[in-house]
Amino acid sequence: MTSLSELRAPKEARGVGALSSGNAYAVFNRNLVGARGTNLWVMVSGFFEPVFYLLSLGAGLGGLIGAVELPDGRAVSYAAFIAPGLLAAAAMTGAIADAAWNVFFKMRFMRVYDAMLATSLGPLDVALGEMAWALFRGGLYGTAFLVVMQLAGLNLSWTAILAIPAALVVAFGFASVAMGITSYLRSFQQMDWIAFVMLPMYMLSGTFFPISQYPDWVQWIVMAFPLWHGTELIRGLTTGALDWSMLIHVGYFAVMIALGIVFATRRLRALFLS
Repeated sequence: MTSLSELRAPKEARGVGALSSGNAYAVFNRNLVGARGTNLWVMVSGFFEPVFYLLSLGAGLGGLIGAVELPDGRAVSYAAFIAPGLLAAAAMTGAIADAAWNVFFKMRFMRVYDAMLATSLGPLDVALGEMAWALFRGGLYGTAFLVVMQLAGLNLSWTAILAIPAALVVAFGFASVAMGITSYLRSFQQMDWIAFVMLPMYMLSGTFFPISQYPDWVQWIVMAFPLWHGTELIRGLTTGALDWSMLIHVGYFAVMIALGIVFATRRLRALFLS
């Protein structure tokens, strides 16, 4: 029987400086086919968490809190304030669910990437294909939640339609970095560190109240969180509070995406082709 190293040899002989065969879609399509089975219900269930938060906090607690002031001085309902943060968080959790947990399972237990990289696929194909699927899932959550916001009258500006591509940018940023980090983790106990990092970001990144409530030194820490940039970007689009700082948020994710792709590709190459 031909060994895995023998199958891999021809590609390495060509000098896998060719990191890609240009067929990342094959990786994406594999995930798409798999999602048509039992995974479909797992994917759909992830949409309901931000909706429940919106109903319980926005509609419930919002009646006690009243209006919240935006940076431009306008006052909006509490539900309209937290909804963009929940949208950004939905894009984040959807992307990380695939780029971290699913990638970890494929890498450490199913050995899917060993088989993929024994074909003409390169590590960049695998990285981009998995990120595209995570992007698809994060974008799916974000789009569905934006529809809920529209039906509830929480989109206060026509620019809210741009929240969909913004959610995709947020999902892409988290997916690219999460995949690279996951490649270093070897046990489910280590994977818990991802949830440990996500929780404070979710609670502290301006999702539920303005970060101006924090001391100045805490605000600087929060502004380093990627979810804060995603929340501010989407909140500006859904409320119409547009300013030059939105370019900083977009630039933050552009750097995050570029570094994440390079990081994940190099890790896959080191793990499976060295």
